[in-house]
Amino acid sequence: MSIEKARAYLREKGLEDRVMEFAVSSATVELAAKAIGCAPEMIAKTLSFKNGDGCLLVVAAGDGRIDNRKFKNAFGMKAKMLTAEEVLALVGHPVGGVCPFGVNAGVPVYLDASLKRFETVYPAVGSANSAIPLTPEELYACADAVGWVDVCKLPETEA
Repeated sequence: MSIEKARAYLREKGLEDRVMEFAVSSATVELAAKAIGCAPEMIAKTLSFKNGDGCLLVVAAGDGRIDNRKFKNAFGMKAKMLTAEEVLALVGHPVGGVCPFGVNAGVPVYLDASLKRFETVYPAVGSANSAIPLTPEELYACADAVGWVDVCKLPETEA
C-alpha cells in the first residue's frame, strides 16, 4: 500500500509517530481540513505535472492555484497535470493520497512559497485518509525538496 511506503519513508526520517490516519476521507483540501480541524489553506496539497517522459511535484498551500505564467517562468514549460493513471505510475501514490514522501526514484519535489505563511502545514501520507503536521522547513527537509518556487496565486491576489 502507498501509505505503508510513505510511512516507511517517514520512519527513516524519524517522523512516523506524527502520521495521522482518519476514519473519514481526507482526499480533498476541504475534506482534509475538516478531518484535521484546520483551515483549508493549511493543507499542503501535492500537485503532479508532466515533465518530459516523467513528472515533477509541487507542494502548495490548500488555497493556492497554479499561475500558468509563473509556472512557465519557473520550469520553462506549460503546466500540464498528470492523469490519475499517470500519477500512480509515475509518482507511486494514488490521487487523493499524493504526497512528497516515498515517491518513485527521480521525481523532483518543489515547495511553493504559499506554504511559508504557516507555522504548520498538513500534507497527505500516501492515502486518502492520512496527514502529517510539519513546519514548512520540516516538510522541505523530509521531502528532500529540490527548491522553493513561487508558482501559485492566492485568492487575495486574484483579479
